This record gives sequence, C-alpha cells and structure tokens, in this order.
Amino acid sequence: MDMQLPLHTRAVQVNGRDILTDSEGYLKNLDDWSEDFACALAAQEGLELTDEHWDVIRYLRDYYQEHAVQAQVRAMIKHFQEVWGPERGNNIYLHKIFPMGGPQKQGNRLAGLLRTKGEH
Repeated sequence: MDMQLPLHTRAVQVNGRDILTDSEGYLKNLDDWSEDFACALAAQEGLELTDEHWDVIRYLRDYYQEHAVQAQVRAMIKHFQEVWGPERGNNIYLHKIFPMGGPQKQGNRLAGLLRTKGEH
C-alpha cells in the first residue's frame, strides 16, 4: 500500500520500515537513527561506508551528544588530524570521502543529525 507522504518528505526503507526524512535526507525524527538507517541512506546516495566513514559518523554523533550542536569542520579536522594524521585528517580528504556535501552535510545526514545552522 502506497501512502502519500507530506510535501518535502521522503522515506528511507530500513528493515521493512519507512523512516521519514526531509527532501534532502535529514531525519524528521532524530530517534529514528540507527546504523542500518545510515547504511540505507548511504546506499541511496551511492556511498559504500568504510571504517573511516564510521569513524566520522560516530565522531559526529558523540560530539552532538556532548555539546548539543553539530561539530564545526575545524573541530573535525583537528580531531582527525590527531587520529589519522595530516594526509587524511584534512578538509580535502573529508570532502573526498563524503562527496555529497562533505562531512558537514552528508556526514550529518548519515549520522542522523539535523542540518547545520545557516545551511540552505
């Protein structure tokens, strides 16, 4: 049975259940996040999640839980320079592994977080 979704709402199929997102893939209800959701959304976006993607997703989720705001790119770069070294812990590399908007957009979507302030 196809139900009509509200305007600007999409659904991601996760384990036989529709998880609602906005038109760009950000969760409508943050409590609907799961690793299975991240995998399903990544597949929709043509991204195969690696250990590095999961490192970023977990960092974003932990940062949000601790600070109640999304991590700024500067904080991510500083963290991943320490963890991965300067070759991969930089803005260019983070955008390479998250090609649809970088860690700030695609990373937050996959981590089940809200769109960052000022993002259109």
